[in-house]
Amino acid sequence: MYRKGNCYDNGAVETFFKTIKAELIWRRSWETQRQTEMAIFKYINGFYNPRRHHLALG
Repeated sequence: MYRKGNCYDNGAVETFFKTIKAELIWRRSWETQRQTEMAIFKYINGFYNPRRHHLALG
């Protein structure tokens, strides 16, 4: 998928990063990198994966 001329190679990843930035990153700031990492981990495993299923997965 990662070749020149394939416009669908990273669409799902770009959508995911846009969503996580809009719903988590841009809404607040953290004092340490560790706090940021834990917030992202909790967002992905506690909210995004269980509740926001990708359409391609059925």
